[in-house]
Amino acid sequence: MQADRPELRGARVSGQGVVTSGSYAAYRDDWLALHGEAALEPELPIIDAHHHIWDAPRPRYMFDELHRDLQHSGHSVLGTVYVDCRSMYRSEGPPELRCVGEVEFANGVAAMGASGAYGVSRVCAGIVGFGSLQLGARARPVLEAQMAAGGSRFKGVRHISAWDADPAVAPPHPDRPPGLLADKTFREGFALLSGLGLRFDAFLYQTQIPELTDLARAFPETPIVLDHAGTPLGIGRYAGRREELFGDWSAAIAELASCPNVSIKLGGLGMIVGGFGFNERSRPPTSQELAQAWAPYIHTCIEAFGSQRCMFESNFPPDRASCSYGVIWNAFKRMVAGASPDEKADLFARSADRFYDLKLLSAQTP
Repeated sequence: MQADRPELRGARVSGQGVVTSGSYAAYRDDWLALHGEAALEPELPIIDAHHHIWDAPRPRYMFDELHRDLQHSGHSVLGTVYVDCRSMYRSEGPPELRCVGEVEFANGVAAMGASGAYGVSRVCAGIVGFGSLQLGARARPVLEAQMAAGGSRFKGVRHISAWDADPAVAPPHPDRPPGLLADKTFREGFALLSGLGLRFDAFLYQTQIPELTDLARAFPETPIVLDHAGTPLGIGRYAGRREELFGDWSAAIAELASCPNVSIKLGGLGMIVGGFGFNERSRPPTSQELAQAWAPYIHTCIEAFGSQRCMFESNFPPDRASCSYGVIWNAFKRMVAGASPDEKADLFARSADRFYDLKLLSAQTP
């Protein structure tokens, strides 16, 4: 299971040491080290609403690498939310239950953070796994096994539906057929979530946002969060069309925001699928440069959803293709420099704490 990564088939290494495949890229540490910044507003509490931990065949980003980023960034990260990335699946047992291994793994990492031996940050305080909702009603034992494995840290599932006809944007993947969110059997599986007290993370492309709106309206009792600001596109057949596509994206975001059960994660713009090109430069960008490029998307999301339904995410290590951990949080802080203290509290910590029921902020209160 670990070795079979459809998203990495045909991976290539460029002359600058960039591993790329489809929408994935990862720069080396020596490239990131070419630019560093002191943390802005270092005392502002942060809950990183979305990150991954993985090993081969992707460039390694395990607990040690995450801990290093947290410690060296200078930002006050109280805790993090781990989101599925097909990491550490079981090698044996029924195929549909092998995904439980990822929850077991993330919960073990969370125990390391909770020990206090590695600082104050409670890494993986929330865990979002993958349980195939394409199983329909048969997904229940899978979800229940994940709940047992993750305990109170297990918060929900992500079943990626990102699909595009252009393989440069989305390499074919058996779990991500077109029209997945409208599929009858998928919706039978999705219908289980609210009764189990689980949330749904949605990762799809900007062209598919209306599909999520339809799903959210069909299941108004299920909490949903859209990952990566709806993943604006800028490569393949979408290259060179940013102004045109921005209008379509912003209209879809506004319509989705009319669903009160939906929140949104602000981040993911460092992935190469966005086409911003920072990963192709000889030197990494400054937080000012990132803020200038990404602010229209971030501001549009906040205006549509309000600060109480928006949460910042690092999306590391995928966004590590474009910048370091410290720089990405500086960029986020620059983009909302004019926000009120109450709005900043929502954007950087409270919204994530509330959506995932982490109780990290209450734990910080004397």
